[in-house]
Amino acid sequence: MMVEKLNQQQLDQALAELNHGLDNAWTINDGMLYKRFEFANFVQAFGFITQVAMTAQRHNHHPDLHNSYKNVEYFLSTHKCGGISELDFTLARAIEELA
Repeated sequence: MMVEKLNQQQLDQALAELNHGLDNAWTINDGMLYKRFEFANFVQAFGFITQVAMTAQRHNHHPDLHNSYKNVEYFLSTHKCGGISELDFTLARAIEELA
């Protein structure tokens, strides 16, 4: 399957659609789709990581993440195309459904 990097117009549109109605928006950080989630404690944060891991496996698209106590940061990009693709937005929407 050919995966294409989104151009700036596609990226802006997809980001606006993803963030519609969200209080805590996804952003572009160092060429990756990025969001930080905060939970009540470490157990809730780690549980969220586990749920996202199972979802990512089903999508066959795996995020980079960073966890510090009750905070989880997700960094999404598509290595095959060297940037952000529709796969990243699909996974971001799935992550939002879990949140």
